[in-house]
Formats: sequence, C-alpha cells, structure tokens
Amino acid sequence: MSTPWAATVLTLFPGMFPGPLGHSLAGKALAEGLWTLETVDIRDHARDKHRTVDDAPFGGGHGMVMRPDVADAALGAALAAGPPARPMIYLSPRGRLVDQAAVRGYSAGPGIILLCGRYEGVDERVLEARRVEELSLGDFVLSGGEPAALAVLDAIVRLLPGVVGAPEGLAEESFEGGLLEYPHYTRPAEWQGRAVPEVLLSGHHERVREWRLGAARETTRNRRPDLWARYMKEQGQP
Repeated sequence: MSTPWAATVLTLFPGMFPGPLGHSLAGKALAEGLWTLETVDIRDHARDKHRTVDDAPFGGGHGMVMRPDVADAALGAALAAGPPARPMIYLSPRGRLVDQAAVRGYSAGPGIILLCGRYEGVDERVLEARRVEELSLGDFVLSGGEPAALAVLDAIVRLLPGVVGAPEGLAEESFEGGLLEYPHYTRPAEWQGRAVPEVLLSGHHERVREWRLGAARETTRNRRPDLWARYMKEQGQP
C-alpha cells in the first residue's frame, strides 16, 4: 500500500483543525486514510516556562514577531516526523499567489508542511535558513495563517487520487485549460421566466461541448481579462 499524502500544520491554534477538512470529501478521504493531517502546537517548542513564542520587533513598531528559534524548532520537528522532501510553506500576504497549477504540483508530491503565522509574522531569518516558500491567497490580510492553510489543503486534497468520485470532472473546472468554468443548470427547465439554454436540452453532445467551451471563453473574457489574455497567448493569438 502506498504512503498517504501527508499534511503537517504548525499553528498556535491546533484546535482549528481539521475544521471543515473533517467534513465532506476531504473528511471522508481523511477517515479512509487517503491523506493524513497532523498539527504541531508551536508553543510546545518554546524555551521558557511561559511558553513564549514571540517578542517585540527590532527597530520598533507595533505588534510582535514570532521568534526564529521557536519557529525553527517546530519546523525541524515536523520535518523529522513526516515523509522526506515535503515543501515547507509559510502562508503570508507577501507570498506568490497560489493557483491551480501550484495546487496540482503539491498534490503530486508526498505532502506539505504549512507554517501559520500570527502577530506581525515570523522572523525573516528562519524563513531564509529553512528555505521556506511563501504563499498568499490574495491581496488581503487575515488575522492568521490558519484560514489560508485550510483553503490550500482543501484545494490540494480534492485532487488526490480516490477523493473525488468522478475525477474526469476535474478537467472541466475553473482554471483547468486556462479558462473559468461554464455556467451550470438543472431542473426545472424554466424558472421565474428564465429558461435553460436550448442546446443543453438537445441531447447533442458535440453541440453541448461547443456551447460550454464558448460559454467558458465568454465568462473568462468578461470577468478575468488577465486570464483571458494569458489564454489567448497560449493559444497563439494576439
């Protein structure tokens, strides 16, 4: 039996996990052993009786900074306890934006180690020493890395083999193929005077496929000009 995909989350609030990851597809896959989730309480690696993990920033300023010795000890413990060659990720608004390509790459590996910051962040020296990659969900700030870690893990876990019942459906989702997903409809065929596009009722699979591709292109062009420009470039069109 192959080793399950392994996630380790370093956090000051281990009670936040698995949270939503304990439900639905991710929760079922966790219960079935398709992936594992371990939380490491960063305070367990503090060096004083008060379990202090932070200190005032050099140079002055507001807030507190997570100490490099404490963060380093937590990262070292996570590396020693789990599968080798797992990337270490720090959830930070400074990081590169996580996208579907990155998520797909992480899902293909042995697992991931996620460091959740609090306060003003983590001392830069431990990030440099451990070569920790920084990832961001978007151009906004959260009170801590835990919500971001939950989102990243959810995106990864659903791509693991055996998690989604119909994996072929993943190929038509948003960002696969460079486009946003096409609109969806179900019964009733007419609702509050709004009818389902006639082609979807035709039973003609090729016409449905063409309509969905056209709708995906139109949605992407209208809502995400940045994605549309990239898609057109990849298609070899100006």
